[in-house]
Amino acid sequence: MENMTSWAFRALEFSAALFIFLLGSLVLIVLVLYLRDITQTQQAIRRNYPVLGRFRYWFEHMGEFFRQYFFALDREEMPFNRAQRSWVYRAAKNLDSTVAFGSTRPLNQPGDIIFLNCLLPTLKEDAVPPEPIHFGQRVCRQPYTTSSFFNISGMSFGSLSVPAVRALSLGAAKAGIWMNTGEGGLSPYHLEGGGDIVFQIGTAKYGVRDAEGRLSDERLRAVAAHQEVKMFELKLSQGAKPGKGGILPGEKVTAEIAAIRGIPEGKDSISPNGHPEIRSVDDLLDMIEHIRDVTGKPVGFKAVLGGTAWLDELGQLIHQRGNGSAPDFITLDSADGGTGAAPQSLMDYMGLPIRRSLPLLVAWRQRFGLEQRIRIIASGKLINPSDVAWALCVGADVVTSARGFMFALGCIQALQCNKNRCPTGITTHDPKLQKGLVVSDKSDRVAQYATNLMYEVGVIAHSCGVKGPHQLSPLHAMVIDDHGLPVPLADQLPSSPDKRPPGA
Repeated sequence: MENMTSWAFRALEFSAALFIFLLGSLVLIVLVLYLRDITQTQQAIRRNYPVLGRFRYWFEHMGEFFRQYFFALDREEMPFNRAQRSWVYRAAKNLDSTVAFGSTRPLNQPGDIIFLNCLLPTLKEDAVPPEPIHFGQRVCRQPYTTSSFFNISGMSFGSLSVPAVRALSLGAAKAGIWMNTGEGGLSPYHLEGGGDIVFQIGTAKYGVRDAEGRLSDERLRAVAAHQEVKMFELKLSQGAKPGKGGILPGEKVTAEIAAIRGIPEGKDSISPNGHPEIRSVDDLLDMIEHIRDVTGKPVGFKAVLGGTAWLDELGQLIHQRGNGSAPDFITLDSADGGTGAAPQSLMDYMGLPIRRSLPLLVAWRQRFGLEQRIRIIASGKLINPSDVAWALCVGADVVTSARGFMFALGCIQALQCNKNRCPTGITTHDPKLQKGLVVSDKSDRVAQYATNLMYEVGVIAHSCGVKGPHQLSPLHAMVIDDHGLPVPLADQLPSSPDKRPPGA
C-alpha cells in the first residue's frame, strides 16, 4: 500500500511538472509569436492584433480547402468578392497570379464580359507601350500628358490616415501614376512622393476656400504653383452618394485636418450637396474656364450619370461657345462607387452603374465630335484587369480606382471606414491602429498593384490581337445577354448617329 501511495504521489508530481512545462511552453510560444507579430511590417492585422490576428490569415488559407464542403463564396461576397480581392492582394505582393484547375466564374451571367482572342495573338516583340494621353492640349498654358491609364481615384486626407496617404503618394510615384487628392485639400503627405497629383475641388472648396467658404483665386494659385499638381477636378457628385456632400465625422477632424481644410477642429465636416455657384450647365462651363484661367492647368469635372438630358445641353453649349470652353476631361463615377460614409438609400438606389453610364457618355462624346477634346476617366468598382480592359473597350481613356488601392494597402473589407476603428490603419486616426500600416512596405504594394494590373491589361490586349491596351475596341469583346448567351458588345452599346454640327 505504501508503494502504491508513493507511486501515485510521484505520478501526480510528474503530471504537475508536465502541465507546468506545457503551460510554460505555450506561454513562451505565444510570447515569441507576439514579438514576431508586432515587429513584422507586412501584415497590418497581425501588427495591430498580435497572435489573434494570425487566425484571420489561417482561416483565409484553410477556406481554399474547406469551402467546397460548405459553400463557395469566391464570387458571391459583396461589395467585392473573394476572387476580386485575392487578385489584388496577389498583385500588390507581386505574387504569382495564376490559378489552377478551372475558372469559378459561371460564364453565363447577364452582363458578364468575355474577351475575344484572335487566332494569331500579338507577339511580345511586337507589343507597344501604352499610348500617351493628352489633357488640355492647345488650350491650357500647362497641358498634361501621361502614359498611365490606371490611376488612384479621389480619397481625402481625413477619410484616409496619414500613413495611408503617404503610402499611396510614394507608391504612385514609383509606378508613374497619378494620385487624386479627394475633396479634403492638399496635404504635405500628398506631395511627399513627388509624383503627379490631381487636385479635387469639392462642394465645400476645402483647401481653396476663403473665410466664407467661397472659391479663393489666391489659394487656387498657391495650389497650382506646386509642380506636382497637374490637373484640377471639379467634383459635382460621387458614386456612392450622388446628391449628397462629403461626410467626415467630427472624431476624425483632427487639428491638422482642420487646418488643411480650413474648418473647425472636432466638428462634423459635411460638404454642401452642390456648388452654390453652379446652378446650370452654363455656370459649370464658366467655372471650368475660370479655374483653368487662374491655374493654367487642365480642368475637368466629376459626376455620376443619372438623368442624361443635361449632356445634350452641354454638347450644344460647347459648340456654341467654342471647343476651348469644354472640360478637358470628365470623370464618370458610378453607382458602384464607394465612400467612407453615405446614406444607405443613396448608396443602394441612386445613380447609374458604370456598365450602363460609360457607354452612354462615350456615345455622347462621339455624337458631338469631342473625342479629341474631352478625355473620359471611368471610375467605380474597376479593380481587376478585366474591369479596366472592358472600360477601354467601351471607350474610356483612363480608369481610376480607390478601393482597389485600399486593398493594395491591406484593406480587408471590414466595413468600418466611418467608425474610426479600421483594423488595418487605413481609414482611422487612432495612432494605435495606424502603426499597423508600415509606409515603406505598403508603398511598394501600391506600385506593384498598379504595375501588374496594367501589365495584365496588356496581356488581354495582346490575346485579342492588338499591340496595346488603347487599341481595344467593342469589337474585341462580347457580353452575356439575358438568355446566358454571348452577343457582340458593339450591339449592346448606344448607337452614335452622325455627329451634330456646331449649334445643333
